[in-house]
Amino acid sequence: MSLEDRTNTVGFVGLGQMGAPMAENILKKGHRLIAYDIGKRKVERAVSLGAQAASSPADTARRASTLISMVDTTAQGEEVIVGPGGFIETAQPGDVIISMSTIDLTALRGLHPKLAEQGIDLLDAPVTGMEKGARAGTLKAYVGGDAAALERVRPVLQAMASEITHFGALGQGMAMKLVNNMLMQVNRVLIAEALALGAKAGLDPNQMVETISKTTGNSVAFQYSAPRILARDFDGIRMEITYKDVELQVALAKSLGMPMFMASMALRGYEMGKAMGLGGKDAASIVTLYEQWTGVPVVPRE
Repeated sequence: MSLEDRTNTVGFVGLGQMGAPMAENILKKGHRLIAYDIGKRKVERAVSLGAQAASSPADTARRASTLISMVDTTAQGEEVIVGPGGFIETAQPGDVIISMSTIDLTALRGLHPKLAEQGIDLLDAPVTGMEKGARAGTLKAYVGGDAAALERVRPVLQAMASEITHFGALGQGMAMKLVNNMLMQVNRVLIAEALALGAKAGLDPNQMVETISKTTGNSVAFQYSAPRILARDFDGIRMEITYKDVELQVALAKSLGMPMFMASMALRGYEMGKAMGLGGKDAASIVTLYEQWTGVPVVPRE
């Protein structure tokens, strides 16, 4: 691969529920793409859409100058970016690494000195909009890091996101994402609790949802979770991912010396859900715990 080809190529690691459609949108916008995931079938699908396959994150960085990490956990993000066989082994001065995963803010900032020594820029750009936004290319990207580096990769971000907001230094995009996620994820526990309470009191869950949708109790979280609860559709954002996010929110607050009442309680709820085998289901499935406690299902009445 020529230097020019490498400069005009995007490397993408992490072809999961969000990453796969994000990578597809990069291809749709005409960018050359090198893709890697530990799941071979995910890579094969990306190749069928026009991507080239990489054998590792290091191989990805050898062949692309804009590098994206979209994995699940902090440990995975660290491994992809600075671990053995990671981006850092073959990335070149002037390259930009974009961490788009929701990971620990302190750990993210700890990656920067290692990369800066080699002249490699690091941005955090976690996104909101869920899978629907990933497919439509309408995600919102919250960016932290060097403004000049952001401008160099803006066309790539625009392929995936309809809104790109720069919040300041490295990690500030992550802080914004955690704050936004907290409002959604804590609220989802309360939604399950409220609907379970109403069902136990004899209300028809379908009538409750219709009513709340037109009152002050309505919210984006309600519109996402309540229909899933009624339909028993728990194939969505895995509870183990939601738990990880809330854990990061609580950890950030702890690092800042701030008490967190509601997020801490929600964390315990999701922890119970995981212990009961709900980790792979959408977090709205936490309602099933309340149903066990009340003995009343939160489903429309016949």
